[in-house]
Amino acid sequence: MIGRNDPCPCGSGKKYKKCCAGKEQPTVEIVQAEELERILQSFYDEYPKQKDFGDYRQFATQWKLPLSSSYSEEMIEAIALDEFFFHERTDIWEDFVRKQLKKTVRPSVISVLEKWSTPQTLLGQVVEAESSYLTVYDRLNNRTVRLRRESEKPVPVDVHLWCFTLPDGAEDPDTLLAVSTLIFFPVDQSAVFDEFVTEFANVDKDSEEYMKNHAVDLWEKLAANGYEGEEFTDFEQGVLARVATFLEANDRESNQLLELIEDYLVEEQPNARKDVAIAAGAIRYGQEYNLFETLELTVKAIADEFEVSPSSLNRYYNGIIEYAKMKTNV
Repeated sequence: MIGRNDPCPCGSGKKYKKCCAGKEQPTVEIVQAEELERILQSFYDEYPKQKDFGDYRQFATQWKLPLSSSYSEEMIEAIALDEFFFHERTDIWEDFVRKQLKKTVRPSVISVLEKWSTPQTLLGQVVEAESSYLTVYDRLNNRTVRLRRESEKPVPVDVHLWCFTLPDGAEDPDTLLAVSTLIFFPVDQSAVFDEFVTEFANVDKDSEEYMKNHAVDLWEKLAANGYEGEEFTDFEQGVLARVATFLEANDRESNQLLELIEDYLVEEQPNARKDVAIAAGAIRYGQEYNLFETLELTVKAIADEFEVSPSSLNRYYNGIIEYAKMKTNV
């Protein structure tokens, strides 16, 4: 039982009667996480300052020159901005944290901020996906960490990810949160990461220094392997493209169907020989479950349109039904 004169369990430093008494009691973890998220968002809202734009533009140009033919300008600038903050001009982040420490009141948040020195790169491979955290193998430092999830979108095991991280406030120092853009790479890029990690293992350098000097090299290797910034494999992109093309050709649209198929592909990893079989099953599902205005096509007509057998179509149609039921019951 919390006494009215006891310290409030939300961690504000105030007495309970002056803080959360009479309110629906939040946990310390929830309150702390919300405040830390506000602090992180304020960093990207306020920086870079006008006086730092010249340095950033010059730095971003170094990234655009080798990568502009492979990636969108928006994507390159997002990656370059994180690298600028956390590898090139670490003084910007350090100054921001010092300012936050001066104006933060909640002791539990101050305790976390004191651990927020320079963010560290995480180049990892997903081992397990839980509701709140991803278990990730840090490939450059040979350790396993827990990374706080940013959304409920499915994340398949074995995909690689890249971000800058900070301690998330848990007692375990290997429990982290992403401070930068969190980028996932489809499994068909795994060989590129294997090669990059092998190259790192052959030099006697700190992982952070290595990433600072060779991050552009990794992005060039990914581009050479066909990566263009997509989170899906070539096969998965093929399925989604065929569904989208069919809908467009028939003057229909259904974001709901496309989102469902995205999640189905990622979570279920259907083992189809041809992407058209899954696409055909998706169109039958969308029609029969009213996810777009009906075309009144028979199963045979859909199968003929995609040049697959009705049995192949139905296999994935039934798989999508089961997956959709599972999502509804979760």
